[in-house]
Amino acid sequence: MADTRPRPPAAQAPAGSAGDGPELQTTEHGVQVHEVAETSTEREFTVVRRSQTQMIIRRFMAHKLAVGSLIVFVLVVIVSLVGGRFWKYGYADITDEFSSPPSLEHPMGTDDIGHDSFAQVLRGAQKSVQVALMVAILATTIGAVIGALAGYYRGWIDSALMRFTDLVLTIPSIAILAVLAATVTEQAGNWFFIGLVLALLQWTYIARVVRGTFLSLREKEFVEAARALGASDARIMFRHLLPNATGSIIVNATITVAVAILIETALSYLGLGIRPPDTSLGLLISTGQQAATTRPWLFYFPGLIIVIIALTINFIGDGLRDAFDPTQTRVRA
Repeated sequence: MADTRPRPPAAQAPAGSAGDGPELQTTEHGVQVHEVAETSTEREFTVVRRSQTQMIIRRFMAHKLAVGSLIVFVLVVIVSLVGGRFWKYGYADITDEFSSPPSLEHPMGTDDIGHDSFAQVLRGAQKSVQVALMVAILATTIGAVIGALAGYYRGWIDSALMRFTDLVLTIPSIAILAVLAATVTEQAGNWFFIGLVLALLQWTYIARVVRGTFLSLREKEFVEAARALGASDARIMFRHLLPNATGSIIVNATITVAVAILIETALSYLGLGIRPPDTSLGLLISTGQQAATTRPWLFYFPGLIIVIIALTINFIGDGLRDAFDPTQTRVRA
């Protein structure tokens, strides 16, 4: 029997849509649908795998101030280490211009003896950078080893090493160097000797930071897994814990560089550091202090170099701290 029930009127297309969209089609069940094209655009999402090093570099490059400071610091280091070889005057050369202000011939002027101040600043920056880098390398190595042993083994090893660290912390660096300058006069003005003594006194801060980091990391699940698989203590420390503490170590190493430069400058200023005929930035400031009002170039140019070095190192340390921080949200890793 045929179906005589009235059918609903067909839906009308919206006004103005005729010919613009897909046409209505009636299915075999009386349902009207739009005809959809069989092909559609497919979007492919590709996830690029980044290593830990790439993520750290990406975060550091996002810190514009740290990147700019790194460029300035590298330029200062390069110019201080090799610039003196290409400058027309040596730091000990005596010219026929006495106490002349800055000019094209002498960009930083000359002193009352006729020394070119630019050549002396280059030499002073070279000595300061050498001392700072030596202190940073030795102090970081000693502090990382002692802090790692104390934090990993705990117990009596931790107590003995940390009490020794506290003992070294109580020793004033300037007093030690003053005594050594009076007793070991032949080595007192040697930058290597000064850097060695400062490194033996500056490792304590890094040791305490590394110890705290190891105390936290040694309780993590990946350390328990490595220990359960039979990994030795040395393997756990150097392959699992030390890479995770690299961020804290590097940041404190940059701080050590700035502190070493300031201490060396203070020692030279007090006459306990590098001595004439060699020179350093602190020694230049000390000798130019008396002429700060009459010949300011002798005082302010060495001081400006010290400020630039200290500020750039601090900004680099800030950038490294953000780069090694996995919770940093400034840049998506």
